[in-house]
Amino acid sequence: MPAERRGTGELEAEVLAALWSVEPDPATPSDVQAALGSDLAYTTVMTILSRLWKKGLVERERQGRAYAYRPLLSEAELAARRMQAQLDRTKDREAALSRFVDALPKRDERVLRRIIHKLE
Repeated sequence: MPAERRGTGELEAEVLAALWSVEPDPATPSDVQAALGSDLAYTTVMTILSRLWKKGLVERERQGRAYAYRPLLSEAELAARRMQAQLDRTKDREAALSRFVDALPKRDERVLRRIIHKLE
């Protein structure tokens, strides 16, 4: 039975997670492939790393004949950037924020309230 296909966004997320797991050390495509422990081809890992580099999400440095990659953002920074981008796309920011907060589990709502309180 063939392996289930993953979308590019999902692959990028998996590769970034592999890079975060070895941080602060840079990782080569071979390192990432090993960290993923999956059936992804080396060339697929290279392609995903190259896409992440072009998007400005990772930096790369020569390491012998290959490049070694390091994430430029933490997982939290990337999540915040994505949430901000989604919010920027909406016409009614107040409604979007209200629905977001309403949908939060109580624990996350308390965390958000603490963060807002600290900022005030």
